[in-house]
Amino acid sequence: MKIHILGICGTFMGGVALLAKESGIEVTGSDKNVYPPMSTLLASQGVDVREDFLTENIDDDSDEIVVGNFMRRGMGVIEDMLNQNRSYTSGPQWLYQHILKDRWVLAVAGTHGKTTTASILAWILEYAGMSPGFLIGGVPENFGVSARLGDTPFFVVEADEYDTAFFDKRSKFVHYHPKTLILNNLEYDHADIFPDLEAIKIQFHHLMRIVPSEGLVVSNANEENLDNVLERGCWTPIEEFSSKEDNAFSSTWSVKYIQADGSEFKVLFEGEEQGIVKWDLLGQHNISNALAAIAAARHVGVPIQHAIDALAEFKGIKRRMQLRGEVDNIRVYDDFAHHPTAIKTTLAGLRANVGDKKIIAILEPRSNTMRMGIHQNALTQSLMIADQVLLYQPADVDWDMQGVLSELGEKASLYHNIDQLVAEVVKTATSGDQLLVMSNGGFDGIHDKLLQGLENNTFAKFKP
Repeated sequence: MKIHILGICGTFMGGVALLAKESGIEVTGSDKNVYPPMSTLLASQGVDVREDFLTENIDDDSDEIVVGNFMRRGMGVIEDMLNQNRSYTSGPQWLYQHILKDRWVLAVAGTHGKTTTASILAWILEYAGMSPGFLIGGVPENFGVSARLGDTPFFVVEADEYDTAFFDKRSKFVHYHPKTLILNNLEYDHADIFPDLEAIKIQFHHLMRIVPSEGLVVSNANEENLDNVLERGCWTPIEEFSSKEDNAFSSTWSVKYIQADGSEFKVLFEGEEQGIVKWDLLGQHNISNALAAIAAARHVGVPIQHAIDALAEFKGIKRRMQLRGEVDNIRVYDDFAHHPTAIKTTLAGLRANVGDKKIIAILEPRSNTMRMGIHQNALTQSLMIADQVLLYQPADVDWDMQGVLSELGEKASLYHNIDQLVAEVVKTATSGDQLLVMSNGGFDGIHDKLLQGLENNTFAKFKP
């Protein structure tokens, strides 16, 4: 079999390509933005990636075209595909038919924390010797790849609520048919796809309708929106988790904090202490992620203590509070946070860890929802924890970010040029400062620019 993937350099479609290649399928693909790391990763696996969405990039002997959700009617390659009656499908549907159909699927859904929770869960299963397959929207450091087939029936998938394709407007996750389902949280996001929160709840309800009665739903007890979804209909046993200590006896899974920053905590199952997690991650949100993963792993037979032991060796995920470097005791972190809630919890976790050290938050509003200004009112509150805030406004942002500055006061500043932003940080940062860069894109390589600028500044200070 031979397939061609339109939009192959996206995280999800790139993962599909890797799984197809590992399955023995010949894979070619095309994309507008062919650059590392995905381009080099695909090349290293023998996947032929071609530049631009052109009909001539699709070989005549391709059996099927796998269409990414970036593709739209009116694009030449799509019109030719339809006019020529070529066989085509979506990425999620292809994944189900060729990879997931006969597997025990453990899916992780929710507005935030999907990548981290899926990575933790995959690692717990790996640590238990269960060699799971997985497809994750990031690169877990324990594995070094975002997708693999695995050697057992178990498969962990990050279950995104984004739409499937131009011809299938259902959420991706309805294609996965999970037996074990984690519901992390539910907030309004993806404003380019969903008109309101209710529209997202409907998609989550559709997901609930296909989880088998012999399966398990692991749901966040502190999320009212999830409760609302479950009240609409759930035919599957539910185990709730809570990272709030006052829920120790009302939730199936709960915690007792040992360290306020979340780096050490006790795991409770039905109110009984099971063991102590001591790991490298920070924040209440990551404790929630851990509890959910432990519960899901138990459903497939992993003892609780074994899961707790695995967390001690979990190395994290690239771009999730990833320390990119340190110069003169100034730390530069990279984080994927792009929703006000994720920004707030990330900053809270860092604050609990570093105490009164100065936190400088550097934000690029890159997601479609942020660019549309949907969350501009909540953004101010999410940034309050930081001591200094530097906002970058790209040319295609549809709202004036000056209002955020007004509410944050003197600690905030706005930039339209990344190099000027970097220059300001380098000039003012002092030993002990924590630089937290937040964006769901590359941010024009700002992390390396900051580190290089700090290096040059330090060299200049000590130059005789």
